[in-house]
Amino acid sequence: MTSKTEKLLSLLNGQPVIPVLKIANVADAVPLARALSRGGLRAIEITLRTADALEAIRRVAAEVEDTVVGAGTILDAKQFEEAARAGSKFIVSPGITSQLLDAAKDSPVPLLPGAITPGEIMAAREAGLRFLKFFPAEQSGGIASLKAFASPLADVKFCPTGGITAKNAADYLSLPNVICVGGSWVAPDDLIKAGKWDEIEALAREASKLKK
Repeated sequence: MTSKTEKLLSLLNGQPVIPVLKIANVADAVPLARALSRGGLRAIEITLRTADALEAIRRVAAEVEDTVVGAGTILDAKQFEEAARAGSKFIVSPGITSQLLDAAKDSPVPLLPGAITPGEIMAAREAGLRFLKFFPAEQSGGIASLKAFASPLADVKFCPTGGITAKNAADYLSLPNVICVGGSWVAPDDLIKAGKWDEIEALAREASKLKK
């Protein structure tokens, strides 16, 4: 297993669910991260889907020392570098490109790229990556596809994301080639907007107890 993969696994530290967060208001970033951390989910992914995303990463990295903040929805080398400079400890991408692989190769920040086909998975493996995002999971064959990959690609592990909910997360986590799952159900937009941090903490606590 490569050192980058080992570093990524160390950062996620056995956490069964990685919250996938869309932060519309930067003021929500720190209290949200603290609520998730109190609930047992220290590693979080803030997606670059809003104008405040990079600033949210900066604030969490600077102010919430218990949290390991990563950046998601990274599409190119420029975004990779911006997210790393903002304080991201890991980078998540919906897919895999040569540009992203080059950016990751020259950075101490590990990359978790998306891969759903045997060719994409083999390309990532060839680049030294053994831990990949399987996205969009439910729309790409879900559990059946991951079971099919387990034997021919036995040394590759996955974090399925996309369509993962409290109802099906445990089924994914039961697979031998699944390390963790990514999901937004632990921090719904309406609870974030309303500042209901106690409710988010409770959802995080439930998710942190899911079987790994």
